[in-house]
Amino acid sequence: MNGNIHSIETFGTVDGPGIRYVIFTQGCLLRCQFCHNADTWEIGAGKQMSVSEIINDLKNYLPFMEASGGGITVSGGEPLLQLPFLIELFKECKKIGIHTAIDSSGGCYSSSALFQSQLKELLQYTDLVLLDLKHIDREKHKKLTGLTNEHILKFAQYLSDNQVPVWIRHVLVPSISDDEEDLERLGCFIKELKNVEKIEVLPYHKLGVYKWEALGLEYPLKDIEPPSEEKAEWAYHLLTGE
Repeated sequence: MNGNIHSIETFGTVDGPGIRYVIFTQGCLLRCQFCHNADTWEIGAGKQMSVSEIINDLKNYLPFMEASGGGITVSGGEPLLQLPFLIELFKECKKIGIHTAIDSSGGCYSSSALFQSQLKELLQYTDLVLLDLKHIDREKHKKLTGLTNEHILKFAQYLSDNQVPVWIRHVLVPSISDDEEDLERLGCFIKELKNVEKIEVLPYHKLGVYKWEALGLEYPLKDIEPPSEEKAEWAYHLLTGE
């Protein structure tokens, strides 16, 4: 079983607990205006890598992962576009006792029988989902990402109903995803979920602008500056009530 892989980071520290082996998969349905991995958008591109190749490489870092309580995180792009690959990869990870996590926007969540069947199987081998909730408002989400958010909110509810541990992530973009009423609505939605272990506010940054330029794309948020630390703390309070 092969996957379409964009890149691999062997000592990730921000994509789940501990030191993590982070795989960035190729392909995504969303077109987020703040995306810092625009070069992962194209479906079917990237390097073809087999599960055995990845497992053999990952084993080199096992001592660091085990000592730190880390594991493997599959990010993207959107990893759920490659469900059969993820199932086989996580099965092999579980054979050697590795903590598994998926970083997903839920942007390809579907009610189709095939998707539901494969997702159900994958979650048997998944310890954690890092779920990126971009915006609670349907139309603002569409403007920001190119798609509305109904299926994404259904995915969040699905994970809650199936008691899959989740870390919620929200990218705070000044003037776009930092409206007080929107944050309060998002906080209310999150509170209804039964499986949230952590909420993270990720301050918007411009580190991926050069990728847009390299792809010949105009970066839509070039005039927006990152939020202050105080603004990020304010948003966290609205989302969590803490």
